[in-house]
Amino acid sequence: MVGTYIKKQIEASEVINDYALGYEMDLDKEGLEKGQIAPDFTLQNISGENLTLSDLKGKKVILNFWATWCPPCKEEMPHLQKYYEKYAQKDNVEIVGVNLTYTDSNVDNVKKFVESYKLKFPILLMEDEGINEIYQVLTIPSTFMIDSTGRIQKHIVGPLDQDALREHVKELD
Repeated sequence: MVGTYIKKQIEASEVINDYALGYEMDLDKEGLEKGQIAPDFTLQNISGENLTLSDLKGKKVILNFWATWCPPCKEEMPHLQKYYEKYAQKDNVEIVGVNLTYTDSNVDNVKKFVESYKLKFPILLMEDEGINEIYQVLTIPSTFMIDSTGRIQKHIVGPLDQDALREHVKELD
């Protein structure tokens, strides 16, 4: 009974809806669909310096949304750091960690987390909701793979390990 229900749900999700037939997506607009330009934003890092996503055009970007209280995020962080140390320069990649600071008790907790995990890639502080809504982040960790032209190629929900990160980056550009 449950198996049949799940099978029907999967089949339904794979069907092309009538409203989608003949629909042409505008890839020159910002959006979350594959090939669309990643919505731009500017946030401060832990040091108080601004980082704007579009300034990273020319590099592949791993855009990771996370929080200090999230167990899967804690599991993923060492893998992000290892990838960053080993492959980021070689693969022309920047990892950008966007901390959902508004869900953490304070910025000091984020700083302690970053220090304890020895994170060297940029950690941005989202002190108010907004960007998470634009990116429709409902579950963390949530990672967007963005190619060097600034276009979203993939959205992954859940933790990634170093090997999975490398494979997803190889698919970019």
